[in-house]
Amino acid sequence: MAKVPTAAVAASGLVGGYAVARWTKKRPLGGVALAAAGTVAAYEWNRQAGPRAATALTTAYVAAFAGSHTLAKKLGAWPAVFTVAGTVAAASWAVTRRAA
Repeated sequence: MAKVPTAAVAASGLVGGYAVARWTKKRPLGGVALAAAGTVAAYEWNRQAGPRAATALTTAYVAAFAGSHTLAKKLGAWPAVFTVAGTVAAASWAVTRRAA
């Protein structure tokens, strides 16, 4: 089975969670997608880089989700989501790359 980078999992969780919520018009369903990807990413961050890195990256993931709402007022919804997803992906890549 091919290994999917945690950066991609985290970014797809943020983008996918928003997409599901928007297109189904059911915010809780988007939250399920966001949480599922976040759980997988957190597990892998812990496995690859340890509990401190996992805690920091999980905090960044949740902060990105929350921050995207404020950022959306300035940039628009999709640009805000892509901005925070890219930021979390870059942080994930930097931390897990160092740990490898």
